[in-house]
Amino acid sequence: METFLAVWRRAPAKLRKTIVAVLGGTIVLLGLALIVLPGPFTLPLLILGFAILGSEFAWAATALHKIKQGMAKGTELTKAGLRRGAEVGRATARGSVSVGRAATRAARRRARR
Repeated sequence: METFLAVWRRAPAKLRKTIVAVLGGTIVLLGLALIVLPGPFTLPLLILGFAILGSEFAWAATALHKIKQGMAKGTELTKAGLRRGAEVGRATARGSVSVGRAATRAARRRARR
C-alpha cells in the first residue's frame, strides 16, 4: 500500500485529478442511477463517490461533509420520532385501559339499577 501511495503522490497533479474525476464521477453516476433503477447500495455508492472526489476536489469534500451532517440530523430525528412514537403508544395503551375501565363501571351502574 505504501508503494502505491508513493507512486500516487509522484504522479502529475493533472493525471491524479483526471483519474479521481473519472472514478469518483462514475461511482456517483452509478449511485444516482440506482435511485431510479431497482438495486441496493444507492447511498453508500454516492458517499463513496464523493469521498473519492473529495480526495482531490474541495467542492466534493464540502458536499460530503454536508451529506454526513444531513445523515446525522436524519438519524437524530428518526430516533426522536421513535421515542415519541413509543410514548404515544404507551399513552394510547393507558388511555384505552382507562376507557375500558370507565365503560365497565358504567355497565355495572346500569346493571345495579
